[in-house]
Amino acid sequence: MSYDGRAVANYILDFCAAKERPVTNLALQKIIYFCHVWALIELRRPLIKQDFEAWPRGPVLQHLYREFKDFDKQPINGRAMRIDRKTGKSVVADYEFDPELAGLLPRVIDFYSQMRAGDLVEISHVVGGPWDRVWNHSSPVNPGMVIDNELIVEFYSQYRGQFSVQ
Repeated sequence: MSYDGRAVANYILDFCAAKERPVTNLALQKIIYFCHVWALIELRRPLIKQDFEAWPRGPVLQHLYREFKDFDKQPINGRAMRIDRKTGKSVVADYEFDPELAGLLPRVIDFYSQMRAGDLVEISHVVGGPWDRVWNHSSPVNPGMVIDNELIVEFYSQYRGQFSVQ
């Protein structure tokens, strides 16, 4: 099962708040990306149901960027919202994860949330990595600049021991 990026973002924000680690929109985008990466590698399934796109500063979930863009470079102190289907009202996107994911996410978030946003951008831009291959594509057009999960698996599974957060 894959999840809405807003729910995962709220989990990351709650986790980091409990550790007193402020998170900017830029850092959140990279932390959620690496959570998705390690779910693909360690659990062999996608974490996020939406597509990551290659943007100038790395992988981005467009809808999540829009949700938190008003915070700019400041720490996020709100939570992502969704529309309640029954009431039509905006509510905080809640989360509940299966046991495997509940075991993986804290380790990944704890590791990556200790890094500066600039360092997260740098490691997401690694030469030959998924972002690099989409952003620096050789074809004349690449609609949406979508980072395919197959590219993520192909690249990061090669370095499992080097990058793993186990």
